[in-house]
Amino acid sequence: MNASPLSRWEPENPEFWRAGGERIARRNLWLSVFALLVSFAVWMVWSMVVAHLPQAGFRFSTNQLFWLAALPALSGATLRIFYAFMVPMIGGRVWTAVSTALLLVPALGIGFAVQDSSTSYPALLMLALLCGLGGGNFASSMANISFFFPDSLKGTALGLNAGLGNLGVSLAQLVVPVAIAGSLFGPLAGPPQPAAAGELWLQNAGFVWVPLILASALASWFGMNDLPGPRAGFAEQAVIFVRKHNWLMCWLYLGTFGSFIGYSAGFPLLLLTQFPQFDGLHYAFFGPLAGALTRPIGGWLADRWGGARVTFWNFAAMVLAALVTLQALPGSADAGSAGTFLVAFLMLFVTSGIGNGSIFRMIPAVFRVRHTQAGGTGGLPAQARARREATREAAAVLGFTSAIGAYGGFFIPKSYGTSIALTGSPAAALCVFTLFYLSCAWITWWFYLRRGAEAPC
Repeated sequence: MNASPLSRWEPENPEFWRAGGERIARRNLWLSVFALLVSFAVWMVWSMVVAHLPQAGFRFSTNQLFWLAALPALSGATLRIFYAFMVPMIGGRVWTAVSTALLLVPALGIGFAVQDSSTSYPALLMLALLCGLGGGNFASSMANISFFFPDSLKGTALGLNAGLGNLGVSLAQLVVPVAIAGSLFGPLAGPPQPAAAGELWLQNAGFVWVPLILASALASWFGMNDLPGPRAGFAEQAVIFVRKHNWLMCWLYLGTFGSFIGYSAGFPLLLLTQFPQFDGLHYAFFGPLAGALTRPIGGWLADRWGGARVTFWNFAAMVLAALVTLQALPGSADAGSAGTFLVAFLMLFVTSGIGNGSIFRMIPAVFRVRHTQAGGTGGLPAQARARREATREAAAVLGFTSAIGAYGGFFIPKSYGTSIALTGSPAAALCVFTLFYLSCAWITWWFYLRRGAEAPC
């Protein structure tokens, strides 16, 4: 492995790509996937910790628990705004290693804090916010990987990076119930907490990630590369804030990734509150797993059929799935259908994953089209400059869009808590989500799909 900066990088050059560029790009991709997998696990581990806090002796209201479940997404989304611009300023290798190592803070903090049920609510709020460090890493990771691959492979590469990285959500929801059921680290991890069903080692929910964090940080430092081309200051990248299509992509990605991360954060607690008779926490990981696995499929479909077409029909499917979910909720006259609820929510996860992949394929295509239109009559130098500017702006938009989309991880769980507190049901929140998906379908059709659209892709 070679961690030194590369002297040249020309992924669009077929000879360069075959002579070693592809091998370097794929190595950086897989190390990025590993780092992102760990980051997502730490980001979403709180969704499972929150569901087990009452068993460990913590006494909080349902609304307080939903606040705890929502805060990692709030801080993660905010950090993504800054992380989106870090790779061109610092370098992908250095930033990936450092940002991954920082995950030790929330992982160790959770491990020590949950051992004592007298730990204050503000202290737990702070730990929830620190888990957002894992969420911030997505923006820099996607921006970094976008530089490594040619346009023809960006959709698949970004889909793999994000989709396999997103598996960290389901990994956390799968591993935590197993890890807290026994003493993994012996006396070093502290004593168990007494619970109604026996003993609980809730501290393992944090400690179990420490070895993986260390392994990923070291692998990134020694195995990744800094590229020569993407260096740019904040001012050069800040031009995206006046690009209309940056904000349109933010809106669309809020509908897909916001749904994926929001449903991941709130689903375990929502299932527990709406169907208390149904022991479904052990199945909660299936939703994020499906969303993560279908993300690369969304990128591949977009590469093959066009991002706008895939995204439009995907939002139509999300509207349908949300309506079925509403029908399955418990009402005043019936207890609802846990089975239908689970299937419909699984469809929401699947479609959010497909949409994540297709939208991230749209972003480079949209900016390439817009810059090509602007530089198409200026000769070869102008066209080359347009391609460079499109690549730089698209990378910044990928990161910034991921930041805005991640706010769904805060708004969705918080909307559940507010809706339940005001009406006794999450139905009002789901109605709002359905209307939002309809708006996303219209934006996709009007700006990117219809005949005469501004940026067909």
